[in-house]
Amino acid sequence: MSVYDVVVVGCGGIGSATLYWLSRLGAGQVLGLEQFRLGSERGASSDHSRMIRKAYAQRHYTALIAAAYDAWHEVEDESGLQLITRTGALDLAPAGTPGAERLDGCIDAMRYARIDCTELEAADVTARWPQFRLPQGTRGVYQADGGIVAAARANAVHVALARARGAQVREQVVVEHIRPLGDHVDVVTDAGTFSAGRVVLTSGAWTSDHLAGLGLSWPLSVTQEQVTYFATPHLRQFRPEVFPAWSWFGEQILYGFPVYGEVAVKAAQDLGGARVTAATRTFEPDRSKVAMLSAFLREHIPAALGPELYTKTCLYTLPPDRDFVVGPLADFPQVLVAVGAGHAFKFAGLIGKILSQLAVGGRTDYDIDAFRTDRPALTDGAGEA
Repeated sequence: MSVYDVVVVGCGGIGSATLYWLSRLGAGQVLGLEQFRLGSERGASSDHSRMIRKAYAQRHYTALIAAAYDAWHEVEDESGLQLITRTGALDLAPAGTPGAERLDGCIDAMRYARIDCTELEAADVTARWPQFRLPQGTRGVYQADGGIVAAARANAVHVALARARGAQVREQVVVEHIRPLGDHVDVVTDAGTFSAGRVVLTSGAWTSDHLAGLGLSWPLSVTQEQVTYFATPHLRQFRPEVFPAWSWFGEQILYGFPVYGEVAVKAAQDLGGARVTAATRTFEPDRSKVAMLSAFLREHIPAALGPELYTKTCLYTLPPDRDFVVGPLADFPQVLVAVGAGHAFKFAGLIGKILSQLAVGGRTDYDIDAFRTDRPALTDGAGEA
């Protein structure tokens, strides 16, 4: 069959969730197209873990986070598989850094949204988690519901459940052009042309390439980021039951996880990588970033440090304001677009639900005004491709 009701381009975190929710909403004939193998490490949403937490400094995110948790729990209930592991989430900021203001913003937004959280001084943190070594004046905020989403497993579960309801998923099919034609859209690929009433574009670092075929040029940048697994010998101290997922709002933003997925802890810098394109990225780690993480752990979480198990890269696709993009294109409402801005996986299930509602009924139950495709951050200065 080459005619579908909805075609989803890109089957990573958001795309796989969109397939799942389209199948749940009875969207008709649904097709997912993935240019690589499912679960490929070439995109943004592979690996064992992604953080889920309720600490955001912007209220348009805290307003949606409860629904994001609900979306994951619905998939857990249907599949019978655990996708979220509660470890608690601890956000820390040393005094006198830009992160201290960010931490205050997180606390304010959570209080406004009536999200339970606990403010902590350095002594409180180290009394509860003696693994930390914190400078005087460090403050923190803790949410007990924070933790880990099993990223690769979640993507696979979304796809499996969508297929169970009849959705088709084709791997290793490269989309060459997206061509709106009146009330439908032709998706031209190296395996033929597929026609659909709606197309959902969830292609991450390849978004600009697909938009170019529509004559659009958004100011999206792509960076190559990385995470490192350290094989700590102190495994008991970093079990998910006793050690939280953590973020450090200092001169740079760092984050990490307890032992999960590998017999190692995981740590990374947020948004510190080189600008690349999907075509020019490499899979070579930046050794200076690994050294920086090692130095941070040695100073602040010394028992976590161990031999480098491995370092792996991924891609962030970033609008200038680093807010998500979710919704229809102004000039081509048959085409829906989502861009995760390097921090969307915790919301991936909900974004997939929102996109499916828009594709099926033209509206959504959720406030996504901040994520419009026609907002100034995307349109001011954007030219034709």
